[in-house]
Amino acid sequence: MTRKNVPAMKPEAISSNGHPKPVHILSVDVEDYFMVEAFSAVVDRRSWNSWESRVVASTRRALDLFDRHHAKATFFFVGWVAEKFPELVRDVHSRGHELACHSYWHRTVYSLSPEEFRTDTRAAIAAIEDASGVKVRGYRAPSWSITKDSLWALDILAEEGFTYDSSIYPIHHDLYGVPGAQRFPYAHQLKDNQTLLEFPPTTVRLLGQNLPGAGGGYLRIFPMAYTHRVFRQFEEEYRESVVVYFHPWELDPEQPRIRGKWKSRLRHYTNLPKMEHRLESLLRTYSFQPFSSLVASQEAPEEMPVVETARARHE
Repeated sequence: MTRKNVPAMKPEAISSNGHPKPVHILSVDVEDYFMVEAFSAVVDRRSWNSWESRVVASTRRALDLFDRHHAKATFFFVGWVAEKFPELVRDVHSRGHELACHSYWHRTVYSLSPEEFRTDTRAAIAAIEDASGVKVRGYRAPSWSITKDSLWALDILAEEGFTYDSSIYPIHHDLYGVPGAQRFPYAHQLKDNQTLLEFPPTTVRLLGQNLPGAGGGYLRIFPMAYTHRVFRQFEEEYRESVVVYFHPWELDPEQPRIRGKWKSRLRHYTNLPKMEHRLESLLRTYSFQPFSSLVASQEAPEEMPVVETARARHE
């Protein structure tokens, strides 16, 4: 493994050990409640237009929440949403947030061929950029679905002009994850001497394994004492930024219920009424910024690992 310089976060406070506290990362995966992978077996994407869409109202609820706390975030848009609701894309941009890509059809990457993935990604980029006039630089795969079987997608992202990815979850999970992947930001060294920055979602080490830190269903289901402990560890011990992520539908406890498998319903609906309060707690306590600020910052650079990423051959 080689190393290279990477920009550090701008400090806004001093921790108890005298080190600057990092500014954490806030991110939103902009998708509607019926698009989630948990219900893909019962909601065909060809039927999306027939469902009651609630993504505009729930995303603006997140925007108003961020405005109250002077927080900026990265919004990873599903291209279908961006094309159907371009005014929402423009609203997010006009309020000072970063626009990024979350695919067009919200299909898992490992279920696609490289050609299908490239086509889907280009369609999403076009929808977001046509709505906003802003170049898209960041990508997050639906359901964290860049796994060991789909690392070829990283080459395509670099070829399509992306600067960074936030798709590789270094945990064991029945639907996603790359166990053993690095837990902190690094750079993929890809073919043709291209690089792609990787910002993994936050994990903590417990009993010899990685556990999720502060996002989505984990933020809703795990006790807030656990989440605040994660932040303290990252601020005091690691001096790294926590990557927080959630979905607009998690701020919408009144959303229509979908009859999926019991595990899917458990993951999707647990503690929806508590989510806004939990986000408020984080926004009151910590400082946040989008991924673009981390990438662009030039103050106090620190070293970042560069990984020769093995690309799984797609048959």
